[in-house]
Amino acid sequence: MALLSLQNVKVRFGGAPLLDGVSLNVERGERACLVGRNGAGKSTLLRVLAGELQPDGGEVVRDRGVRVSCMPQDVPPGLAGTVRKIVESAQPRHADVEHWEHENDAAQVISRLGLDPDAQFETLSGGMKRRTLLARSLVGEPDLLLLDEPTNHLDIAAIDWLEDFIRRNVDTLLFVTHDRTLLRRLATKIIDLDRGTLVGWNCDYDTFLQRKQQVLDDEAVIWARKSRLLNQEEAWLRKGVKARRTRNEGRVVALRKMREEFSQRRLQEGNSRLQLQSAERSGALAIKVENASFAYPGGAPLVQDFSARILRGERIGLIGPNGSGKTTLLRLLCGQLAPTAGKVTPGTRLQLAYFDQLRNVLDGEKSIAENVAGDRDMVEVGAVSRHILGYLQDFLFTPERARTPVRILSGGERNRVLLAKLFLTPSNLLVMDEPTNDLDIETLELLEEQLLQYGGTLLLVSHDRAFLNNVVTSTLVLEGGGRVAQYAGGYDDWLAQRAKPEAPDAVPAAPPRTATSKPRRLSYKEKQELAGLGDRIAALEAEQRALHAALADPAHYRKSPDEIAAAQDRADKLVGELEQLAQRWYELENRAAS
Repeated sequence: MALLSLQNVKVRFGGAPLLDGVSLNVERGERACLVGRNGAGKSTLLRVLAGELQPDGGEVVRDRGVRVSCMPQDVPPGLAGTVRKIVESAQPRHADVEHWEHENDAAQVISRLGLDPDAQFETLSGGMKRRTLLARSLVGEPDLLLLDEPTNHLDIAAIDWLEDFIRRNVDTLLFVTHDRTLLRRLATKIIDLDRGTLVGWNCDYDTFLQRKQQVLDDEAVIWARKSRLLNQEEAWLRKGVKARRTRNEGRVVALRKMREEFSQRRLQEGNSRLQLQSAERSGALAIKVENASFAYPGGAPLVQDFSARILRGERIGLIGPNGSGKTTLLRLLCGQLAPTAGKVTPGTRLQLAYFDQLRNVLDGEKSIAENVAGDRDMVEVGAVSRHILGYLQDFLFTPERARTPVRILSGGERNRVLLAKLFLTPSNLLVMDEPTNDLDIETLELLEEQLLQYGGTLLLVSHDRAFLNNVVTSTLVLEGGGRVAQYAGGYDDWLAQRAKPEAPDAVPAAPPRTATSKPRRLSYKEKQELAGLGDRIAALEAEQRALHAALADPAHYRKSPDEIAAAQDRADKLVGELEQLAQRWYELENRAAS
């Protein structure tokens, strides 16, 4: 029997139903990925499965004793307290479990995930908050784990860790993600939510894409035939009214049913139509960097003695853990920050367009149309004037939606607004800081196509490994200690080229293991490293607690802006360092115990 089943489930929040009589069986041992466009109802479906939302119709059937745990897409507002308190708030593994047993379960998961049980949740970075929520969802070893966009706010190292953790420790999983690399590596089944209907595909993601396209092509042919038949029957009816009083009533009834079928059909929503505007060509040398360094006052250098020549037309990706200084390096390269040493020289005839990961350029109280075009009704797109409402339809905003305030939009919709605004700016230097957050897969692929056709120079920060592989021609990697190294190609090319053994402050890569090979025992040096990791982690955690206490003190903000920025930057960097050490400790501890 299935662990959990949906039978003819319906959910509707006004407008077209999100779930229109869907049925689904979740079997033990499956790792299924739920795919669909932004707004299709994926998060709603997970909430129904988790028991957080009662459907308008149909039935949710659970096998006896089945425990379901869900990690939501967004961090719940108002969640506060220590990490231990939040993780222990999870449902115990069974009703009769003793309180001390539940506390022990929580402590084990906290330890496995490398979390500080006494850290205040509200002071953690986005990545550590996500890890805390994952720990809460894992307490008591649920039979079914539901994950909604688990890679949100995680850097590449944390995403790799999460992927490995799930493969080793999670038996049955249903997850939603726009990270195509994670999807391809984890999913053994694809569940497609499209226009209120649900279809399961027992295949990998690439095979699903081929079969899905064939279904859509066949659907288009069927509706084209029905449309021609409807036109013929409408013409017959009009002629029949003029020619005679008595008509074939059966044919008229069939025509009425055909009309009703057409009125109720739900066509697939159109694709975004993205078009970047290029300015005149810049000089052959876009940016020249000579022994540039940068550090906030009192802080360690984020960039140290970095030199590079960025040529016109290059597409460069920036890689590094959260808090390593990727955005700082980006701002140095495009002239928004001055180096503390060395020189950054822009090329000639540069015209900059900047995509801000914090979406600070959007006014939440103004409508989508006002944010993109201001008070204008017409915009210039490739030397052609277009009405703003027509232009926004290229980004999947209907005229009604285009008049709504930005503050009510989802994360994916806000990103589309920012892209619509950015694409009206002619440029030959495009700087994009995390443009892929919250975008659905189809929009990601269209954005990739536009960036590949862009004639200018691109500087890109992204944690999407597939996006980096598909778009960039080289990568700048922040390797710690202010060191910035350049590699040819994308993310996978960097993995193949990076130095082995790695630098001391980087996380050593785990040796490949097969199902039949025995784990390699710890060397003497690794045993010494493991023995000292606890003290190193404790020292960094103490420094982190002191920084958080200082940042929470109003008196701290009487200091100079440079001192405030340096403290915040160090706090951000500590998050990345602690995640690296925790990952290394987890790897060595597992090998020592095996």
